Amino acid sequence: MPKFKQNKRNGAPQSSPYAEAAAKTKAASNIFKMNKDIGQHVLRNPGVSDAIVDKAELRQSDVVLEIGPGTGNLTVRILEKAKKVIAVELDPRMAAEVTKRVQGTPAQKRLEVVLGDFMKTELPYFDVCISNTPYQISSPLTFKLLATLPAPRVCILMFQREFALRLFAKPGDKLYSRLSVNAQMWAKIDHIMKVGKNNFKPPPMVDSSVVRMVPKNPRPQINYEEWDGLLRICFVRKNKTIRSSFIGKHSVMDLLEANYRTWCAQNDIPVEDGPAEGEGDAMDLGNAPEDDANEPDDDMDMDDDDVPDFFKEQANSRVEEALRNRPARKKKGKVAELVREKVRQVLEDDTGLGEKRARMCDENDFLNLLWAFNQKGFHFN
Repeated sequence: MPKFKQNKRNGAPQSSPYAEAAAKTKAASNIFKMNKDIGQHVLRNPGVSDAIVDKAELRQSDVVLEIGPGTGNLTVRILEKAKKVIAVELDPRMAAEVTKRVQGTPAQKRLEVVLGDFMKTELPYFDVCISNTPYQISSPLTFKLLATLPAPRVCILMFQREFALRLFAKPGDKLYSRLSVNAQMWAKIDHIMKVGKNNFKPPPMVDSSVVRMVPKNPRPQINYEEWDGLLRICFVRKNKTIRSSFIGKHSVMDLLEANYRTWCAQNDIPVEDGPAEGEGDAMDLGNAPEDDANEPDDDMDMDDDDVPDFFKEQANSRVEEALRNRPARKKKGKVAELVREKVRQVLEDDTGLGEKRARMCDENDFLNLLWAFNQKGFHFN
């Protein structure tokens, strides 16, 4: 009697229990699809997870805020070293997964999952923040953490590599920008390690980097709106001289004139108005040439998306409204001449930064510039 022939693949029958288990596992993983639109890229390399937690130097008494825990690969490692983890997760599926991960274990009582958008969540007290940050909210997340009071001891954050490089770029670096100055004004930022895209599932399009951010304590005693307002003017084109960013821009000089008039009115300082002496009605600002007009425009560095709305508090809308309402051709008057001379004194006599370029200035240069402008009656908020 002939033997029954089995259909084999790689020497094993198709109906083997191992093949059936593998098929079930694959089917289950296909049901749980990652949402790339909200930056769901789960870190799957345990070595990288361990390195991130080690760099946080956690204490047994620490409360750790984790942003975007995903399936909990980082969470379970943090729970081994910290007192408590508060995980903020936007996706209900992920929140259920990370909860299930510790269910029935001693760590269950030490994990608190907050379901919601991190940017709209009121943050509880925490000592350390660890985040595999969704790329879409890198900038607002950074500044929300920097604005938190009391400030955390340290933040270990994973970002898209280019964003991370901009965070800790130094004067003269290609990626040095307004974001660099703003972030480094409020925190000490170091690069920890580069993480390749193949360490994630699904892999993102670009590599990532992990940075350590230590907020300064005490915080700098300056007005953020005014500080950022100055930087916005300086970094419109970071390769232009600071003099040309101020005196060479009619829109900036118009805003400074309006600013100066407001300051004088608030402090009961009389302002002598009228046309400038010897100029008459023929002279107007619209005919004045701009400095550095032949410099390339490929160094535009507006950084409008780097600082979130809640931090700058409608600064952009006020600037846009002032520009819309200003006359198309404004005749030069005594106040305009006075403002121009005061700006020249600040840039040339008081600070000597007029011929320096923003990309080469450090934090102290911008602080000196802000202080000198304040002394002359100019404020940027």
